[in-house]
This record gives sequence, structure tokens and C-alpha cells, in this order.
Amino acid sequence: MSTVAARAPRRTPQQRRTQIAEAARALALEEGLAAVTLRGVAARAGVTPALVAHYMPSMDDLVAATFAAVVAAELDELRELAASAPVIDRLAAVLRTVLDGTRDDVTLVWIEAYALGRRNAALAQAVREAMDSWQGMLRDLLADGVASGAFRLADPADAAWQLLGMIDGLNAQALVRWGGASDRSTLLLHAVEGMLDLARGTLTEPARSPEPAQKGTP
Repeated sequence: MSTVAARAPRRTPQQRRTQIAEAARALALEEGLAAVTLRGVAARAGVTPALVAHYMPSMDDLVAATFAAVVAAELDELRELAASAPVIDRLAAVLRTVLDGTRDDVTLVWIEAYALGRRNAALAQAVREAMDSWQGMLRDLLADGVASGAFRLADPADAAWQLLGMIDGLNAQALVRWGGASDRSTLLLHAVEGMLDLARGTLTEPARSPEPAQKGTP
């Protein structure tokens, strides 16, 4: 008796869009945002370029959405780091994390987005929105420190933009292996200590428990 192989269930339009979006995101993280092309995404998803074009008629929009998905995932992780514990510890954790040397794939997506956004209006808008979100996270963290008296800072919003530029610059240098992750982290942390009028080592050295009082000391 002959048997006929059952066909795989046909995917819904939403499932196809999700499949294509996930393929684009994986491609961007592995090969960079410039690799998110019609043929590249189709090959990664295991479908024809015509199918990608059918469900994603604008590659500019797909590239922009791919960028937004990649950077939003990173920002969500950093927001969790900035959500609890003393504000100095939160700030140090965020800064160490963004420069820990494990995010070259996301850094490359950012760097390429700046360049590709010159000719892709949707991507340029996504980059601006992501930068605003990053600045807002850093601004709120710095404002918490000012409100608690941990930092001395005239304008948390301006300082957040400066800090974001420093992070971007140091991470861009990491793509060509300038210095080690620990070197870049130390440079940034010391610079931020100066920006916030903190004692040298406040962000770079682990917190120390108070020295126990010696006997006979009032």
C-alpha cells in the first residue's frame, strides 16, 4: 500500500511575517544590518525572495524594524539593571554591562544603522527613537542620583546625551579591538566619576563595608 506524505500545515500571514522578521534579526546579529537584504533574508528563512517581497514589500521598513527589535532587547535588559539597588551600584552595573565586550553584534547593528540611515528614512527614524529611549533611561538614572544626593549634576538630560556619546564611541572602537573591555570600562567609569563629582574609584572599586570600630574607641 502506497502512502502519501502529509504536507506541512500552511502558515498564516502573521506566522510568515514572524518567520521573516526572526530570520532578519538573526542575520543582522550574525552578519550585520547590511546583510538584511531580500535574498539574504529569504535564504536565512528558507523561503523564496518572492515570498519575502510578498509579506515585506518594503525592505527599508524591514531593515528599520530589525534594527528596532535588536536594540530594544538590549535596552530592556539594561532597564532591569537600572531598576533596583543603590543608584551608584545601578549606574556602575549599566556602564560595565554596555562595555563588557560581549555586545559586538549589537554594536555593529548600531554603527551600520547610522550609515544606512542616510538613505533609509524609516531606519533613520528608528535610530532617532532608539537614541531617545537610551537617553531617557540614562537621564532617569542620573536624575535619581541627583535627587538622592548621590550625584552632583546640573542637568541630567544633557549629561545623559554626553554619556551616550561616550558609550557609542568606546563601543565603536571595540569593533577594531582598541584596548580591552576592562580598559574601556575603566576609562568610562573614571570619566563619569568626574562628570558626577564622585570620588575617584567610586564606580570602579567594589563597595567596602564600614570598618569595625576598635575597642575603646567612642
